[in-house]
Amino acid sequence: MDTWVGDQHVTTLDELKKGLLPFLPLADGVTISGGEPFDQPEALRALLQWLRDLHSGDVFVYSGHTYEALQQYFAAFDGLIDAVMTDPFRQDIGQTLALRGSDNQRLFFLTERGRQRFASYERQLEPQDRNLDLMFDDQTGEIFMAGIPARGDLQRLATEMKADGHLLTMTVDKRPAP
Repeated sequence: MDTWVGDQHVTTLDELKKGLLPFLPLADGVTISGGEPFDQPEALRALLQWLRDLHSGDVFVYSGHTYEALQQYFAAFDGLIDAVMTDPFRQDIGQTLALRGSDNQRLFFLTERGRQRFASYERQLEPQDRNLDLMFDDQTGEIFMAGIPARGDLQRLATEMKADGHLLTMTVDKRPAP
């Protein structure tokens, strides 16, 4: 949820690059996800070009926009994105397909590298797809998660943490009422 609200954590492109630089030698690819990367197309293009100049791995982008709406960018981004997952996450639609938060999302290959790397994800979700990465901020105590949890996983985590005497606040708990 913290990636859905604009202007919540403002940073510069230079700060982002500086933060990514130590991890690039360890990565076989880079995934860019929300907020909405295409809300800042110039900054996204600059970041993607920088990544291509420094890194030989694949680039995968998630967008809440449709493929049809994004086509206006693809000529200017030629060769910078290998695969893109399009369409908005929908809580009311099932989650049975790999790499997707909801089954309405579509995977498109923009380069041959993208097809080779991600074609195997055009399939049903498998148990091993449920890997999540946790990152800890030593200064604030915050924990950041990357991955696509199953429906209900975060609530189960909160319940287990509370049962063990830990306080767990998730950004979904902080969202404004509709």
